[in-house]
Amino acid sequence: MFVTVTPESPTVTRDIEAAPASDEGKQTERGGRRIWGRLVPYLYIAPGVALLLLWTYWPLARTFELSFYDWNLLPNSPREFIGLQNYQSMLSHPEMRQATINTGVYIVAFSVFSLVLPVLIALLSQQVRGRWKTFYQALIFVPFLLTPVATSAVWRWLYAENGGAIPRLLGFFGVEVGNVFRDPSVALLALTVIVGWQLLGFGVLVVSAGIAGINPDYAHAASLDGARSSDITRRITLPLLSPTLLFLGLMTLLLSAQWTFPIIDILTRGGPSNSTTNVYYVLYQFGFQNFDAGLSAAAGVLFFIVFGVIGVLFVELTDRFAFYDN
Repeated sequence: MFVTVTPESPTVTRDIEAAPASDEGKQTERGGRRIWGRLVPYLYIAPGVALLLLWTYWPLARTFELSFYDWNLLPNSPREFIGLQNYQSMLSHPEMRQATINTGVYIVAFSVFSLVLPVLIALLSQQVRGRWKTFYQALIFVPFLLTPVATSAVWRWLYAENGGAIPRLLGFFGVEVGNVFRDPSVALLALTVIVGWQLLGFGVLVVSAGIAGINPDYAHAASLDGARSSDITRRITLPLLSPTLLFLGLMTLLLSAQWTFPIIDILTRGGPSNSTTNVYYVLYQFGFQNFDAGLSAAAGVLFFIVFGVIGVLFVELTDRFAFYDN
């Protein structure tokens, strides 16, 4: 028995119309899931991006805008547009030139405390075994955890002209020192010692972590081939530490002025005769002591550009010269 179904049949017409609609709905649902799946990672990072824009890039944009105005920070005082005059004044300012020179001195001096000495101490600490090694490394790292206020108070007492431990010790060897924080010839050296003492622990911690990440099989294989410990250090350990050392070098370049800022503000206020100031402290003086917001903003923009270029160059150096264990 055969049944002939004609296109006019209402049942068949409904089935024919319902099938494409069902497939289209499934495709739309799948497309929505794909779009939602692509958006989910961006939703996770959206709060962090929003805070970064709010607390970093928005103030940076306002600082760049303010660098073209003359303003004394008073809310009821109008801002006057002066173009590039703030940049010209800053580049010709004698305090800025002295601060730039001092910042370079700080960077070179801190390289000893953040690169050279940490490598030596970390290599020597490898000879210490057991719990004493942890105690030894913690003892060196403790100064980095101290607040600048506490550190400044202790070192001010150590450097005290009357009864200070350091002047008395130097006097025992025939070296007479007065108030080091009021002597332009030694004030910069005194601050370098204070901040370098704090940075030493951070450098040792980073270098020790880098050494711990080196596969010991390289040293074992080299020793079996007759290599001495000095050869292993020079040809294996130090090349594999190159990414760590480049990172510490970058931190020293970018953060030296920031590390010294609180110590300068507490002990010397940039003096005597601007002998201990740096670029960050001059920026602070322009804005919050001289109430010249435009000049301070111009200095901040210039520092951002210079340090940004330095950061890019160091990243390029890391990609070219760093030796990785792969």
